[in-house]
Amino acid sequence: MTAATLSDLLRGATARLGDPVAARWVVGEAAGLEAAPLLLGGAASAPSGAPERVEEMLRRLDAGEPLQHVLGHWGFRTLELLVDPRALVPRPETELVTGCVLDELARMRAEGAARGGAGGGSARRFPVVLDLGTGSGAISCAVVAEDGDARVVAIERSPDALELARENRARLPASAAARLFLAAGHWYDGVAGLLARTGLGPTVDCIVSNPPYIAESEWSGLDPVVRDHDPYDALVAGPTGLEGVEAVVTGAPGLLARRGVLVVEIAPWQAGSAGDLARAAGARDVAVEQDLAGRARLVRARW
Repeated sequence: MTAATLSDLLRGATARLGDPVAARWVVGEAAGLEAAPLLLGGAASAPSGAPERVEEMLRRLDAGEPLQHVLGHWGFRTLELLVDPRALVPRPETELVTGCVLDELARMRAEGAARGGAGGGSARRFPVVLDLGTGSGAISCAVVAEDGDARVVAIERSPDALELARENRARLPASAAARLFLAAGHWYDGVAGLLARTGLGPTVDCIVSNPPYIAESEWSGLDPVVRDHDPYDALVAGPTGLEGVEAVVTGAPGLLARRGVLVVEIAPWQAGSAGDLARAAGARDVAVEQDLAGRARLVRARW
């Protein structure tokens, strides 16, 4: 019997999935190859056990599991994060949120330098970011990986998600991991004490959150790949869907330093309400930014 080649596995997976990109991910993972070597070496024999691994992954995809869960990891900006049902799958919209945070930290440094100071709204030599509802740790890990000075305090109420965030922190370079502090909690509860204990308080320069923003009535209509595999509490905020956004926005002034900024991911229909909440809480500058599809996706508010 002729051994299967990588091309054979790719053809079979593509026919089964109807998606050549997903097929390359599956075969690459099974064969231990990146996309480019996989395409260049398609005529090569598949490694031992690869056909069986491909079949197992295809079976899971046929059953409705997300590709990211089947692979067990997924790219997020410059990182490769562990991904599983303990937390939301990191999404491109949240990469936009992370980019906004990094841009705001750069702005604070520039403004601080123009004033002859260290940057930001405090006397610290480094910015402090508070990530509320960190989930897999995607935003927090990306910030400390891409900003060499920032300290991030990340809060998560789900023990399972918090453990996943710790596993992702452990994958960072030691210098970045040392600047990420993970703690159990719900929104702002206990954060002031945590900042004091870590010596990072009493205020922070940036608050970021990707809170749940789905209404209870919307949950049953979600794509089954999302509804059946992402944690309910990470998706559904409550009866209106605004509960998480409201908690994050209204609590921000109590912890933000002077010239501090809030960046919060939203559902497109929440842009007006989230902006109104920020202005009512005293924000002096509120803006809504769009995702790559042109939908309102985040609110940025400066105090």
